[in-house]
Amino acid sequence: MLMKRRLACALAVTSGLMLSACGFQLRGSGSSAMLPFKTIYLGVPMPSPFGTELKRNIESIGSTTIVTDAKAADAVFELLSNTREREILSLNSQGRVREFTLLSRMSFRVKDNTEKVLLGPTEIVLRRILSFNENQVLAKESEEAALFREMQSDMVQQIMRRLAAIKPAA
Repeated sequence: MLMKRRLACALAVTSGLMLSACGFQLRGSGSSAMLPFKTIYLGVPMPSPFGTELKRNIESIGSTTIVTDAKAADAVFELLSNTREREILSLNSQGRVREFTLLSRMSFRVKDNTEKVLLGPTEIVLRRILSFNENQVLAKESEEAALFREMQSDMVQQIMRRLAAIKPAA
């Protein structure tokens, strides 16, 4: 019994050392996720799920503060458009929908407090394919909502990487 505990402890320590030796880091814990400005103003509706998730991701970094006045910010994030679409991708032999394409489009830009453009208008377009079955309408609606939530999270991560890559003028 004692031997099994020692073996399990040794295995846990070895696993931890191997993970740290290979450079493993949790997402967002590295210095590459640091934003190049100290303050940012978010020109997005804050009660929205997107605004809340973007704010949460920026706050989790800890090096950038979100301010409520655009003039006091080093960077101003402006949301130009944010749309969701559902298009028919294919039909079955009876002419009923078999698959949809879910599209999430977002356009934004980043300026500094003197209106100098740090990141020009940028559009992110994400697509997902959703199979459809008219006998499972409620389940497919839930799946569609989950896919849109996942696309939103993916979009926020892409925005965070683009914000981190900005090179502000000295």
